Amino acid sequence: MPMRLGTPLPELEGYTGSFNVPASNKTLAGYPVLIHFWAVSCHICHETLPEVMKFKEEFAPKGLKMVSVHMPRQESDLDVEKVKADIGRYGMTQSILLDHQHRIAKAFQNEYVPAFFIFNRSGELRFRAAGDKGFQKVRDKLIEVLDSEQPEQQP
Repeated sequence: MPMRLGTPLPELEGYTGSFNVPASNKTLAGYPVLIHFWAVSCHICHETLPEVMKFKEEFAPKGLKMVSVHMPRQESDLDVEKVKADIGRYGMTQSILLDHQHRIAKAFQNEYVPAFFIFNRSGELRFRAAGDKGFQKVRDKLIEVLDSEQPEQQP
């Protein structure tokens, strides 16, 4: 059964490797977060990665933190050199966790790539989607979460 809206951000534990600075629930606390599952063998992942990286740049000024979780779909996905090549190709500077034993995927009750989970500043799940159809809604949901949680302006 997929995670329900309002579910707290699961612990990001059990990864088998990482690139850039590894994210943790402690470093993400108080920020809106996009968790993005992908795999090097996933064609749709490659089609959506340029746009995912645009989200990172566009929404970082509003506090968005992003974590990409590499979740292999087949044995050849375990080749870390292929993961490194995609990281370079797409300019992935966010925290990237290798979930080569599917521990994080299990915590998120996720079986799909690409998959997207948006959490608000309180660490509650506000949106989840998978595949190219689900991806089409991610930007609007990010805007919705980020705009609903803007700090109040002081007079």
